[in-house]
Amino acid sequence: MFLTIFANNQNEEKMKENGHKKPQRAVIMGASSGIGYALAQRLIAHGWTVGLAARRTQPLQQLQQQAPERCFYAPIDVTDAHAEAQLLALFQQTGGVDVYVHAAGIGWQNPALVAEKELKTAETNAVGFIRMVGTAYRYFAKQHKGHIVCISSIAGTKGLGPAPAYSATKALQNTYLQALEQLAYQQRLNLRFTDIRPGFVDTPLLTGTTQFPMLMPVERVAQSIEKAIRRQRHVCIIDWRWRVVTDLWRLIPNGLWRYVGRMLH
Repeated sequence: MFLTIFANNQNEEKMKENGHKKPQRAVIMGASSGIGYALAQRLIAHGWTVGLAARRTQPLQQLQQQAPERCFYAPIDVTDAHAEAQLLALFQQTGGVDVYVHAAGIGWQNPALVAEKELKTAETNAVGFIRMVGTAYRYFAKQHKGHIVCISSIAGTKGLGPAPAYSATKALQNTYLQALEQLAYQQRLNLRFTDIRPGFVDTPLLTGTTQFPMLMPVERVAQSIEKAIRRQRHVCIIDWRWRVVTDLWRLIPNGLWRYVGRMLH
């Protein structure tokens, strides 16, 4: 009998890992490419009801064709002043939301510090991030439950010389999510927060930048994110090698960090 119970428990755990847990409702901001697109594919395949948002709608239409009855989409630009109302409308269209995933973002290698690129990165990754994640927080606060997932980066741990503005905005995302978690605790809200910090992922964001080490397939990253969502993990640094690297980064003095930066240039 013990063996039977043990086997049943093992099967239940395996089903959860494979996405056979009770389907939920998620909205993914930035689902038109990269990590957001790959994650949307997984959630749709595993029975989730999914709302998709991005500036470009053609990829969203392709995703919707996989499950038209439980996949919805809306064109949303996080830098637009009307984005908050558009996101809330998508929440309603999806039939409510259990999980909000913020995967929208841009980034350039900008060692020349071109002002236009720096400011555009800040507008999208900082101002747009606060606008949309703040909207999700207020929505979940009203229903006293919800899960906010942020696709951040290890670049928020230590500044990367080739991408100053990108690194700064990712650090902002990390601390903003930490602050919201503390605020939710103070307000006695049953909210969950997951900060995803992948290393270098093989996405359009890094096209032409193959000098970055340990590039990870985007499908593998999406799988890890889905697991982190189901387990409600607080911080998820994908790939044990990057966990070791980021721990070491925190210990490196700033003087030595300048030389490490040459390896990433």
